[in-house]
Amino acid sequence: MKLKNKLGVAFLSYFLSLFLLVILATAKPMPALLLAKTYHQSIDIKHYLVSEKLDGVRAYWDGKQLLSRQGNRFNAPQWFVKNFPKQALDGELWIARNSFQKTVSTVRKKHPIDKEWRQVSYQLFELPSGEGSFQRRVQAMRAIVEPLSIPHLKVIQQYRLESTDALTKKLDEVVAQGAEGLMLHRADALYQAGRSHVLLKVKKHQDAEARVIQHLSGKGKFSEVMGSMVVEDSAGRRFKIGTGFTLQQRKNPPSLGTMITYKYFGRTKKGLPRFASFLRGRKVF
Repeated sequence: MKLKNKLGVAFLSYFLSLFLLVILATAKPMPALLLAKTYHQSIDIKHYLVSEKLDGVRAYWDGKQLLSRQGNRFNAPQWFVKNFPKQALDGELWIARNSFQKTVSTVRKKHPIDKEWRQVSYQLFELPSGEGSFQRRVQAMRAIVEPLSIPHLKVIQQYRLESTDALTKKLDEVVAQGAEGLMLHRADALYQAGRSHVLLKVKKHQDAEARVIQHLSGKGKFSEVMGSMVVEDSAGRRFKIGTGFTLQQRKNPPSLGTMITYKYFGRTKKGLPRFASFLRGRKVF
């Protein structure tokens, strides 16, 4: 009896080990990317380079293929990535301001459509394998990209501002033109993966993620579609979001259990977001 138990335990251990090996072998490695934190006015703006925050789709070029943050491959046409450099690049697949959903629809297709990809550019903002400060990496990116003369491969413009007032003015300017906001990257920072204060996002509003819990029927002109949804944030707080949706999104709202991004303007004493409005579905590819 003891022998049978030992054999059973040994078999189970072998099976679990084999199962784990299969999981590890088929798991998609996630790129080690630098992620942004939120801007706070206590920083000295003079230490940072400023760029526009693009509302595109994050894409990592590993020298052979374009990958999402989750390690999934974008099925870009061969002509799009032809002659891309062999080293790692980080940036956004982007069409234009206020074209996020159009960009998502284009780059997510299993079978790419050339006509749609002709509108896409790959806007670079990092050189993960680059040495030295961010300012040096920006120079290195330009030195790599410019000789290639690939129209859709570009380095995002980086510039300096002298004060918080200048930053506020620039933010108002780009948002009025349809931009999502600005990015601040500490000029002297070495490359590092993970969420860090060396990279900051600056917006007119704040945004966060929440999980869809319930769809609520609409009234009046929305009587036949979704009117609002109940969501739950990471702290377990539940609240409704009823604005920010297009008519198509109301007809086909994000599924229950999925994550969405919403924007808001400060919080109540109970921690609930003020004027919460739907921004987009999570960028999961």
